Amino acid sequence: MADLVAVDLKPMKRVKGRVPAPLVPPAPPKRPGTPANTLDGGWDKRLSRGAIVPDRTIDLHGHNLATAYAALDHGIAAAIACGDRVILLVTGKPPRPESERPHARGAIRASIGDWLAGSRHSDRIAAVRAAHPRHGGAGALYVILRRSR
Repeated sequence: MADLVAVDLKPMKRVKGRVPAPLVPPAPPKRPGTPANTLDGGWDKRLSRGAIVPDRTIDLHGHNLATAYAALDHGIAAAIACGDRVILLVTGKPPRPESERPHARGAIRASIGDWLAGSRHSDRIAAVRAAHPRHGGAGALYVILRRSR
């Protein structure tokens, strides 16, 4: 279950001539094992433009959940061993909302966040971002690894 944090927000006073900044509740405490959101603006800008070339690609097409997790774990371990920083993780696009047939498509894509957070490599993952259309768009993710020290 998620831990809920009680936030005490006081009503804003009316001030003539200017609008006060809205109160921002404090960020919830970070759960251990979740990939942090630690990229600076330069990284985000280059990723959104598609200017980053991935060092490694892990394609999970044609896998079931068990083999996809094993391929992901092995691929991240190999990327860390080679010193790669950016992994392009191809998961496939989620099913269309108008799709009527019952199917389990998109199960790998739905599991990726939990797999990365619970992975033995979670401490080496700096961030996970959506891929640029040039690299697969909605069907892929960038996994950015921390620099080795």
